[in-house]
Amino acid sequence: MEPKESAFDGKTTYIGGFSARSCAAVQAPGSAPRASAPAAVHPSRPLLMVDIDGVISLFGAPSAHAPGDGVREGSLHSIEGIPHFISSTAATHLLALGELYELVWASGWEERANEHLPRLLGLARELPFLRFERAVGRSHAHWKLHAIERYAGARPLAWIDDSFNGACHDWASSRDAPTLLVETSPARGLTEHEAQLLERWAHQLEPPPS
Repeated sequence: MEPKESAFDGKTTYIGGFSARSCAAVQAPGSAPRASAPAAVHPSRPLLMVDIDGVISLFGAPSAHAPGDGVREGSLHSIEGIPHFISSTAATHLLALGELYELVWASGWEERANEHLPRLLGLARELPFLRFERAVGRSHAHWKLHAIERYAGARPLAWIDDSFNGACHDWASSRDAPTLLVETSPARGLTEHEAQLLERWAHQLEPPPS
């Protein structure tokens, strides 16, 4: 289903592949987030939990046309013996989103994300990453929830992934802090459409000028 636009009205909404929750008040974290890798912490920024497969590393043959997007831009790389088509479009948008968010890898790649991706994406530094206690490789993203919740505390966060399920949406709607879930097509990944939604949402969280 193609995502549709929706105004944020302080409620949790589910529109196509998107889920959003926006609250007027934001609680301060009860404890400092635990990073698995060195990173500059910007507590005034919302967090952006970033999946890799289906968001940055696209599925399907690199010469294929992504539905609605024409030819996909990027390059093919062998990472630990596995071919990955890394989207240059996703890389460009991710770099821009790093000005608004504190980026965190939320992928089964765990520390391997920093071993391979900063150079390929043009990141200036490594990003904090999550470790998962439960087995990875499942068809839905609910196995990430515990690690994300533990890291985020009560901070506002957005989460971009290609595979959410009902547990993810229930968790997002139950958080007191503003929360946004953005689901990508695994053949297209992070495109301008998702990036614009994330940018608008982050700007909405900014306090009005005094």
